[in-house]
Amino acid sequence: MFESLSSRLDRSFKILKGEGKITEINVAETLKDVRRALLDADVNYKTAKEFTETVKVLALGQDVLSAVKPQQLMVKIVHDQLAQLMGGTSVEVNLKSSPAIILMSGLQGSGKTTFSGKLARMLKTKKGKKPLLVADDIYRPAAIEQLKILGEQIEIPVYFEDGNKNPVEIALNAIKQAKANGNDVVIIDTAGRLAIDEEMMKEITAIKNAVNPDEILFVVDSMTGQDAVNTAKEFNDRLDFDGVVLTKLDGDTRGGAALSIRSVVNKPIKFVGTGEKMDAVDVFHPERMADRILGMGDIVSLVERAQEQYDEEEARRLQKKIAKNQFDFNDFIGQIQQIKKMGNLKELASMIPGVGKAIKDLDIDDDAFKGIEAIIYSMTPTERSNPEILNGSRRQRIANGSGTSIQEVNKLVKQFDQTRKMMRMMTQNKGKMPGMRR
Repeated sequence: MFESLSSRLDRSFKILKGEGKITEINVAETLKDVRRALLDADVNYKTAKEFTETVKVLALGQDVLSAVKPQQLMVKIVHDQLAQLMGGTSVEVNLKSSPAIILMSGLQGSGKTTFSGKLARMLKTKKGKKPLLVADDIYRPAAIEQLKILGEQIEIPVYFEDGNKNPVEIALNAIKQAKANGNDVVIIDTAGRLAIDEEMMKEITAIKNAVNPDEILFVVDSMTGQDAVNTAKEFNDRLDFDGVVLTKLDGDTRGGAALSIRSVVNKPIKFVGTGEKMDAVDVFHPERMADRILGMGDIVSLVERAQEQYDEEEARRLQKKIAKNQFDFNDFIGQIQQIKKMGNLKELASMIPGVGKAIKDLDIDDDAFKGIEAIIYSMTPTERSNPEILNGSRRQRIANGSGTSIQEVNKLVKQFDQTRKMMRMMTQNKGKMPGMRR
């Protein structure tokens, strides 16, 4: 995500490296390269031009402090303006009514149905809501079936009516059922087309007028680039939606839609889809996204993801085991499973400041833990609980059973032993080392 734009901007700022002060000449050269980087990322031309002109005015209007280099100041100005370009602050979805009605809109193939399921799961797990999903795409039978399957996966009810070809009626009946069953959020998945047409717009407008939604979300595939912005404008002209959802932001996208869409339609980006799994969805934070575009990482989002998998009782149990030097391979495999639940490994690593640039050309496989898991699962329960009994013959058997070599098994056992010692040392020194937290 944004890898190409990040590297291009990084090169642009190097023009100022070694410069003693900001001048109109070196700023113009830098911003010319910045504008070219934005256009290559499929950012709207008018947006890119206005952005660089604003940055130029701000840069030339500031004195560079002796402690701050011109390159650093330019990065700061561009960062702040990128955040402003994308909305400045995050905007929450409106859930004040009971039930709160959320109407999904967008073209076919944008990820509308999948996002409806993701949003329902997020509201259930993070907000304690009791959502109802509504299959209101009467033209594509696969959409109804897809929503039913997603509903089963995330244990959320799905309302549908076999044979009914009136989407307004289906939506109204679903709201009645939600009120009767105590569902406090209704998410209506509407029909899409391969391109905008009058029939589709009339239909979704009729649904909007009938149900009076609290929130209309426009779902767009970020990989469509500038077309995403044009489509958003047409939908907004007809629906006056409340927010944008960018899907497939984990793919090979140049990021132009994320940077252009707010300035073109003047509506906030509220959510981003970051993968295929049902938990791969994030609230959109403009400042954090600006951090990531400029290679500064996103440590806040990383911590939030870790907290979602954090179990206080389990943490206390592990701390006691570590203190007694009883941390074993069962605990180790449990920690690996928690990391895997947090999401794509390369994306997680890129959230650590400074790491994004270092790994941009590396292919980090999501199955990177497979070899480790195979080795551990090839151990007997006794061996997993008592790593110290792993002698040469046991290690050879584990290597044969896991399809790895004795060297790989030895390496894992050695790394595990070093990790265990370090964890125990940190636990023992916790009270002695100032500033260290649990």
